[in-house]
Amino acid sequence: MKILIINGHQKYRSAEGKLNQTLVDRMVSTLSENNEVQTTVIQNGYNIEEEQQKFIWADVIIYQTPVYWFSVPGLLKTYMDEVYAYGLFFKGAEQYGRGGMLTGKKYMFSTTWNAPKEAFNDPTQFFRGAGLEEALSHLHRAQEFLGLQPLKSFACYDVIKHPEIDQFTAELDAHLQSVLNQ
Repeated sequence: MKILIINGHQKYRSAEGKLNQTLVDRMVSTLSENNEVQTTVIQNGYNIEEEQQKFIWADVIIYQTPVYWFSVPGLLKTYMDEVYAYGLFFKGAEQYGRGGMLTGKKYMFSTTWNAPKEAFNDPTQFFRGAGLEEALSHLHRAQEFLGLQPLKSFACYDVIKHPEIDQFTAELDAHLQSVLNQ
């Protein structure tokens, strides 16, 4: 399998990106054993045409990103705006959102949140019962627009107050094993 891992971290105040890089490094280490893996670190800059070719090449795209204000960092959004090209990733269609040209490919969101896990799935908490996938629904729609098929998302919660790195990486390993059937 050919896997593209995109580190969408953007340095922000005291968020240096160590956890996101640790998770990317873990994915590369784990997935490189049985797969071809390419990476992009958006914070380091990128070439639009090279990134487009990585998408064409990949069977699976994994976005490793922090969630800032309930969405991806601005640099990752800009990356999407620049790389997702009409005529290469999507085209017009009779039904809106059905012109995706990246069919047969899958994607996964791996996210880090300052929100605690308890804030999700409980109607009395902040997200009012919404689970992870629902909290990411706007990002899922963008991928669906391209024709990509979702894999179950992964999340690390409460990462500022309780950075349980060993637990996060063990859970990531199990998640990757589960969704990629490695």
